[in-house]
Amino acid sequence: MRQIVSFLAAVGIAFVTSAQINTDQVMQVGRNALYFEDYMLSIQYFNQVIGAKPYLAQPYFYRALAKLNLDDYQGAVDDATIAVERNPFIIDAYELRAVALQNMGRGKEAIADYDRVLATLPESRGILFNKALALDELEEYDAAEQTFATLLRYHKNYDNGYVGRARLRLETGDTVGALEDVDKALSLNKNSVNAYLIRADVAINSKRDFNRALEDMNEAIRLQPRYAGFFINRAFLRHNLDDYYGAMSDYDYAIQLDPMNHVAYYNRALLLAEVHDYDRALSDLDRVLQLRGVDYRALYNRAIIRKEKRDYKGALEDVNSVIDAYPQLAAGYFLRSDIKRDMGDNTARADFDRSMALAKQNVAKSSHGSDLAAAGQAGDQKPSVAAKGKKRRQAAERNPFDDDILVDGEEPQEVVAARFTSLLTIEDNASIEQEYNNKSIRGRVQDRNVSISVEPMFTVAYYNSPTELRPNPEYIREIDDINRSRALRFILQVTNNAPSLDDPDVIKRHFDSIEYYNSYLSTHTPRAVDYFGRGMDFMTVRNYPSAIADFTRAIELAPDFTMAYFMRAIAREYNSSAPADDVEPQVAQGMPSPSGRPSSSDALRIARMNGAEAMADIDQVIKLSPEMPIAYYNKGVMFIERQDYTSALTALNKAIELNPAFGEAYYNRGYVYFRLGNRELGSADLSKAGELGVVPSYNLLKRMTR
Repeated sequence: MRQIVSFLAAVGIAFVTSAQINTDQVMQVGRNALYFEDYMLSIQYFNQVIGAKPYLAQPYFYRALAKLNLDDYQGAVDDATIAVERNPFIIDAYELRAVALQNMGRGKEAIADYDRVLATLPESRGILFNKALALDELEEYDAAEQTFATLLRYHKNYDNGYVGRARLRLETGDTVGALEDVDKALSLNKNSVNAYLIRADVAINSKRDFNRALEDMNEAIRLQPRYAGFFINRAFLRHNLDDYYGAMSDYDYAIQLDPMNHVAYYNRALLLAEVHDYDRALSDLDRVLQLRGVDYRALYNRAIIRKEKRDYKGALEDVNSVIDAYPQLAAGYFLRSDIKRDMGDNTARADFDRSMALAKQNVAKSSHGSDLAAAGQAGDQKPSVAAKGKKRRQAAERNPFDDDILVDGEEPQEVVAARFTSLLTIEDNASIEQEYNNKSIRGRVQDRNVSISVEPMFTVAYYNSPTELRPNPEYIREIDDINRSRALRFILQVTNNAPSLDDPDVIKRHFDSIEYYNSYLSTHTPRAVDYFGRGMDFMTVRNYPSAIADFTRAIELAPDFTMAYFMRAIAREYNSSAPADDVEPQVAQGMPSPSGRPSSSDALRIARMNGAEAMADIDQVIKLSPEMPIAYYNKGVMFIERQDYTSALTALNKAIELNPAFGEAYYNRGYVYFRLGNRELGSADLSKAGELGVVPSYNLLKRMTR
């Protein structure tokens, strides 16, 4: 089957090269890719059909469907809207748009679209279910109850309908009615995971019956044994039942399932600290901070552990960070007074007095962005699923990089302090998902756990790593001129995804090429292109200092050699960030170098100098070739690395102006907008980048907008 899909993909790509594509066939290939859940690939085919026949409704609808499966909700709304504008009788487009709107928290607009569908299909199970959920989220509980009643009148054996109504009834305080619905759902379907989860929540919050809750969590894990969040929550139950080893085992397994799960590391650290295993606890908290960037719970607990290990300087740094963010938190000053007292610091008394003075005051939000919150418990009252989801969305709207300590604007000291030392749970334990008549999973690239980073600079290399979505290298006119001249020993390609060299024969080929240039340059009058060619070989084997020297010689012979400046900028930028040992081992075996390896005391100075010179080189490229979008793109990446986001925006704007289909530029600009707090423009750019084939876009979009 995969061979058939590959053949169809090849046929579809072949259509692009012809002046006039067969839109019916390309549409079919796109739908095949969509069926096999290759959503990114399908978008590229629908783009081709839209480019050829923009007046058609279907390609916009199918592209919207692909985007919905990638959690690009705004992109799905935009495409579905165009589809219904071109053909208002596509009922599925209204449903799709409603689902996307609901996921964006735009419930009223979603309900309007659901009602359009219900006017034609009044008994539609999925539409009635989704409408009821949307009404629930809007806290229109009576209307939600009525919609669930209509749904269950038409579909009496629909177990998920009872589960949805059970959650609604919990939120309105009808615990008895909720349990009746859960029992009904389980009588219809013994494998209803959400039914077990809701019953577990009731056992915890209403009766503090951890044993009963554990039984239901065990059933949920039996049915979904690959979800890390369930193990984290079961560990919470086991800890409350004094089963330390069981809780630790669950945290270990959760981390195996999801190595990027900061909650599992944080909770495991607290358990390790309980038994005074401070070294492992410290390692887990360091991992939390590595994953989160800033996490004040982790800093607070790391301060405690560092104090126990007599690392008073480190402990003070951590607790000072917490106090800066929460200047009204009495527990922070009390901890700092303890640390200072152990150090013999006479100012400990002032911190102790400050903590006592604050003890009777509520903790309020400071101006620090990380005070915005969305999770946790206020006293013994656990917020409803809908309320917690709403608070998370409100916090994300303010700043997507927020922490989550305070829930309300002002809370008692003991409540807030408890959150710094309490185990966390996964808040969406019993979330009820919408229904949509479409399969998903394999192509959901946004669910992959990858680190958030910018797309790298484009370079020129002898090798590329093409993908199904990006089969061809990028174009630079000057590189095309060099390749057509046949002046180099290998063909150059423009890429930001050059593969690592792991084939000994390939590596030897380039060292042999360097020897060839050594011999040629010693017996012939040097030409700029010869030094450029050897510089490219040095780049290939990662000998950046030697590459810089050769590109410099090429420039001395030909001061208008644009690509020599371009590659010297790349080499200098790599050399400014690469460790001293980041060179293939063979480089040291007889290869010429412009100088000896710098001493460690000179390394920082040389790195800074290389960084400044790299920027100067890319400016010279722009001067010589002002219409090269990749040059502006690379300059934008350099500014991002230097955290000069305003300058990065200017450079990326110019790159997009010169090449409106520059996916990586949209991705990086979206990243910058999020860093600057502009969620709307960031989402739009990431959506566009995904549409243009930049796969990580949907992962970042999901993280920044959930």
